[in-house]
Amino acid sequence: MKLNPVIAIDGYKVDHRRQYPDDTQIIFSNLTARATRRAYTDKMVFFGLQYFIKDFLIDSWNRDFFQRPKAEVVSAFERRINNYLGPNNVGTDHIAALHDLGYLPVKIMALPEGSVYPLKVPCLVIYNTDERFFWLTNYLETILSANVWGMCTSATTAHQYKKILTHYAAETDGSTEFVNWQGHDFSFRGMFGVQAATMSGAAHLLSFTGTDTIPAIDFLEQYYYANSDHELVGGSVAATEHSVMCAGGMENELDTFRRLIEDIYPQGIVSIVSDSWDFWQVMTDFTVQLKDKILARDGKVVFRPDTGCPVKVICGDPDAEPGSPEFKGAIECLWQVFGGSTTAKGYKILDPHVGLIYGDSITIERAEAICAGLKAKGFASTNVVFGIGSYTYQYVTRDTDGFAVKATFAKVAGLDREIFKAPKTDDGTKRSAKGLVAVFKDSNGDYYLKDQASWHDVNHCELQAVFENGELLINQSLAEIRQRLADSIAS
Repeated sequence: MKLNPVIAIDGYKVDHRRQYPDDTQIIFSNLTARATRRAYTDKMVFFGLQYFIKDFLIDSWNRDFFQRPKAEVVSAFERRINNYLGPNNVGTDHIAALHDLGYLPVKIMALPEGSVYPLKVPCLVIYNTDERFFWLTNYLETILSANVWGMCTSATTAHQYKKILTHYAAETDGSTEFVNWQGHDFSFRGMFGVQAATMSGAAHLLSFTGTDTIPAIDFLEQYYYANSDHELVGGSVAATEHSVMCAGGMENELDTFRRLIEDIYPQGIVSIVSDSWDFWQVMTDFTVQLKDKILARDGKVVFRPDTGCPVKVICGDPDAEPGSPEFKGAIECLWQVFGGSTTAKGYKILDPHVGLIYGDSITIERAEAICAGLKAKGFASTNVVFGIGSYTYQYVTRDTDGFAVKATFAKVAGLDREIFKAPKTDDGTKRSAKGLVAVFKDSNGDYYLKDQASWHDVNHCELQAVFENGELLINQSLAEIRQRLADSIAS
């Protein structure tokens, strides 16, 4: 849909302008992840502000508000609000005055994107630069929150996968190079629309290079100076799906495998769905019959199971019949057919002509259990690739990490007011900071919050001026954001 930026708000914000105290001049707010519902999260990854600024604060406001005739935008606002509220005194003079100004009179200061920072520490602050438009700070809260919290949440999730996979790769392989491909974004079809898929998919690509969400690559080229001609933004390999495998018929499944690896993809990597009927037959029978052809290929055949408990399918089920394929698990079955070598850390790694990807029901907890299970059996964690889907990236809300935009400072009639909330019925989660807020680094390089700060603190802390009076002040590239995030793991 075409968004009218001046009404891209929660309805209750329409008349907050008149509800603030008379002579209000400045409203200063911050965006903070206040608490998490995820046991593994104690720090967040900041990402998505540059997209929001370019797409909404600049492109949308200029195209759909400032560059349209004043009478037209004022009339559109009046019509929508009158139809929405009925008789009201909201008025339109403030909208006309904003159009006359010709730009958004707000300033946003933020951490560098890709920063890893603790919960309860603001990732950005926003305040008005023209006292006539004090109401604009929190008028933008809704759209700011809606656009940024999800990208931070997905970036944080992907980063957690990356930390786990990097840890086990270092312990069992000795090289972490493959980790960039070990987490693969399979979430597109399960996301809440293409915009959510693209935004989340871009966040995934901060930590990994494997993706099936192709529009995320376009997103990063458009908003984050990526260039797939000169850098690896995101990629994948040739792969089948169940319709392809099933169309050949169950009785001809082996022939379908043979046709794929001999005729269609005689070289390179090809991922083949292997559980349309009997996955264990594929692991113990088809692999034996195809062994010579697979080992003779210049490339890798990746087997893809998608059904059952991924931990048991990959690592083996201790409750299954001893010696059975189910008991051994897929990696051990492939090892017994194709063999392999030993890593520098002394763990078994499959012959490079074969691999495994599991693309269903993967979670942070299961990914760690699989890595630990493979290690316990003497296999490197890098024997498997994880397809990370919408259960990971869509099954979250703003409250997953407690994101909220809150005003903590106001200037009224020339006097500074430190404002805060501290509900008695709350457990402390919703207690806000107080007054101006600034973010500094301690001697360990960790970010920390200073509230009841001064303007000098705000202007000389780790928060950088990113947007002011309609202009983007800092342009960050995908490459530097990726490096910043990677450095946080290395450190």
